[in-house]
Amino acid sequence: MTQYRANVAQSLADLESWVRRSNPFVAVPRGVRRFLRRPRSMQLRTLAVALAAIVGLVVYVLDAPSSTSGSTGGLGSLGATTGPATQLLADVSGAPAAGGTPVDQASTSTRGVSAKSITVAFPVANLSGLSSQLGFAGDVEFSEQVKAIKLFVSDINSHGGINGRKINPIITNFDPTSESGMRALCKDWTEGSPAAFAVLDGADAWTGDNQLCVAQEGQTPFVGAWTTVTNYTQTASPYLWWTGPDQAAVLAAVVQWGQSSGLLGGARKVGIIAGDRASDQEALNQHLIPDLRNIGVTANVQTIASNVADSATTQAEAPLVVEKLKAAGVNSVIPLLPFNAFFPVLQAENQQTYYPKLLLSDYEGSIESALGLIPIPYEQALNGQQGVTTETLGGFDDARPEAQGGYDSGLRSCFNTWHAAYPKPPKGNESFYIEEQGPIAGWCQEIKLFAQAATMAGKELNRRTFVQAMSRITNFPGTWYTVLSYSPTKMYGPTQYQVVSLHNNVPPSSACKLKTNHKPQGTCWVVQEGYKPLPPP
Repeated sequence: MTQYRANVAQSLADLESWVRRSNPFVAVPRGVRRFLRRPRSMQLRTLAVALAAIVGLVVYVLDAPSSTSGSTGGLGSLGATTGPATQLLADVSGAPAAGGTPVDQASTSTRGVSAKSITVAFPVANLSGLSSQLGFAGDVEFSEQVKAIKLFVSDINSHGGINGRKINPIITNFDPTSESGMRALCKDWTEGSPAAFAVLDGADAWTGDNQLCVAQEGQTPFVGAWTTVTNYTQTASPYLWWTGPDQAAVLAAVVQWGQSSGLLGGARKVGIIAGDRASDQEALNQHLIPDLRNIGVTANVQTIASNVADSATTQAEAPLVVEKLKAAGVNSVIPLLPFNAFFPVLQAENQQTYYPKLLLSDYEGSIESALGLIPIPYEQALNGQQGVTTETLGGFDDARPEAQGGYDSGLRSCFNTWHAAYPKPPKGNESFYIEEQGPIAGWCQEIKLFAQAATMAGKELNRRTFVQAMSRITNFPGTWYTVLSYSPTKMYGPTQYQVVSLHNNVPPSSACKLKTNHKPQGTCWVVQEGYKPLPPP
């Protein structure tokens, strides 16, 4: 035990040193000022995901066995790693897991529905505790999620509710680092009391198997912002519905754009850095590899540990992955991994002065979160890089019309409701406008979409009539996305994508739209190609 404690103490010391070396937010004052001029929701998302990597590393260190057990130890033992797996594009057979149930055969259970109410669960990630613990300022909008949920629910209830029923919200703060805690909440909502008719996540916080717990195991409608590839919605059909894009469709768009832009095919040497999570491997083997094969591209595939709990391994493998791609002359790289693994890869690129073209995308939000890492510390790796997105990136939050980069109709409606209730800027914000990609807009989108489907289901609301109604919604005005359309076999909303680039706006240029106060943005997304239809998964 004494030796184990010594190992932990040394590992924590190594961790502290690593955080100092790699933390992108410990920067010179000018860099901090630039970071603070970026969209605040993007600031916090970048911070929170990088934080998740650090938290995961702490968990790994504290749970690691002693060196006498024969297992790999903490950070001090990273040299013992066997390294990442290398794979050349190969024939991988097998279809995505079938299963689920057609919408017309869904359960007719009315659990959570009474004559006067519909009970809906709203999980809200508790980031404020983590932000105060680790010393970064949380985004004001993230602290106002409960206010937003109550406001938009109240707005529906005050206008007659849903066919005479009022939404009864169960708003629950949860720890996003506790899988056991999230599963316990899922079981409370789907099996316990009070019974929930549906679960909504408007802030991209209820992820992975926790969605399947609600939708597949609990046969409870789940409408959420986080997405992965088609396998999830097929498995949990017909109860799992996404406001974001199916990532298989996003990857098809990446290949489509990559080929048309000359970044894939021809003389380009293509690499893929894929996480080792089941969802990443599913995306790789069942979607990206076949899409590349269809255009005659063979890629050099590198796999890297990508679970947050494996952060020490990820940190050790990243330099080896980059070294192999550099040695192979790869000049186009598709990241297929979460940010906690993407961040060490960028760090390794800097260390090895290797800057290939990155094909960024909505897959794990690489095109969005990457903006938070320029100009410090990864300007060379990221400035000017491009990617595809289904989100409304490239605009600004103010009164200018949609054609000039302002709110689209769905977001304008949400803002009007919010501003009527809260006309003054919240403390810490310079403007009363809500963020285009922020949590207030996200929750408004989710709640209004749910209300639309529940209303269309009619007086006889049950699980079957609800999912049947969801499958009939088309051209719904979104907030994070322009429009959302569904069908009995399309459980994700977005229908189109655009191509944007990352731009460090120093010195200021016309590439970035001026802020409301006519001052320049520090960084921005620049639209390179307008919207076009999102290809099928």
